[in-house]
Amino acid sequence: MAAILIGAVVLVVVIATLVLAARSSGKGLERVARCRSGHLFSSFVIPGASFKAVRLGRQRFGRCPVGRHWTLYGWVDPASLTPEQLAEARAHRDSNLP
Repeated sequence: MAAILIGAVVLVVVIATLVLAARSSGKGLERVARCRSGHLFSSFVIPGASFKAVRLGRQRFGRCPVGRHWTLYGWVDPASLTPEQLAEARAHRDSNLP
């Protein structure tokens, strides 16, 4: 019982540390991505963890929520997008996480 409690506490501390690191890095927890077909969507990101995609260098292999297909995608600088593109990306999320 004590081992389970210690494991849970360690898990909470690790997740809290990753969330705080993401917020302090200026990149935040939500990033904008573009798939190879050009679809824009937003993704919830925890630095150092990959739950929804396979990392392949700077690219990720995962599911595009816009085209509903498996593809390679990469991060996009939001400053390079128009307000309409940014709104489109935020309207399509790859998960139901916050």
